[in-house]
Amino acid sequence: MKQPLAYIHPAAKIHPSVVIDPFTTIEQNVEIGEGTYIGSNVTIMEGARIGKNCKIFPGAVISAIPQDLKFRGEDTLAIIGDNTTLRECVTVNRGTSARGRTVVGDNCLIMAYSHIAHDCTVGNNVIISNATQIAGEVQVDNFAVIGGGTLIHQFCHIGPHVMIQGGALINKDIPPYVKAAREPIAYCGVNSIGLRRRQFTSETIYSIQEIYRYLYLSGLNVSDAIERIEAELPATAERDEIILFVRNSKRGIIRGYV
Repeated sequence: MKQPLAYIHPAAKIHPSVVIDPFTTIEQNVEIGEGTYIGSNVTIMEGARIGKNCKIFPGAVISAIPQDLKFRGEDTLAIIGDNTTLRECVTVNRGTSARGRTVVGDNCLIMAYSHIAHDCTVGNNVIISNATQIAGEVQVDNFAVIGGGTLIHQFCHIGPHVMIQGGALINKDIPPYVKAAREPIAYCGVNSIGLRRRQFTSETIYSIQEIYRYLYLSGLNVSDAIERIEAELPATAERDEIILFVRNSKRGIIRGYV
């Protein structure tokens, strides 16, 4: 939909059903899928790929160049999946040569004033609350819920189905299915309420809790706890996912609460 008070580059590929409010700028090399709404004073820059039925609220900036000194003008992307909402003044920078793209998945809610930096990967069904700041090359997995005002260090990995308290300072990886809170950030139990809402059975939740008893409550170091988990607990998809996450952690996982 051509809006006379918006600037839309003629080379931008925009589905005819897209609604664009006044005073928005859409540059070239942009693609926007059907049913999406773009509010006023939004800036969508080169390299943006926005899916179907998204809602982009006023003041958002998508696909600005990275705030990274290694960026040399290479062609990179910022990809927003289907049915995702970006609230007021959200910023999503495009990638660098490190990964080539920043990705926000489907069915996400990114609340006002949040920032997603270059080369981040945000999964599906993620909720990021107001004013959260995510540094470069962070991975946030499916169904994570991040409280408002959270600061996440570059290269961190946030596992699936986690719940993080508002105002957290995160400089370690957060393994799957847990609640993380306090200062400094620490393991505070399994996100059992969130898991039940997503149809995890009581048996599965109990088995996840047992895994984290080994990791955080047994007095073992992480390596020994993982060995015991493999030796003594039955193999399940959740067990193997947690083990793989911990073993692949480059920054180390958050500590247990003392």
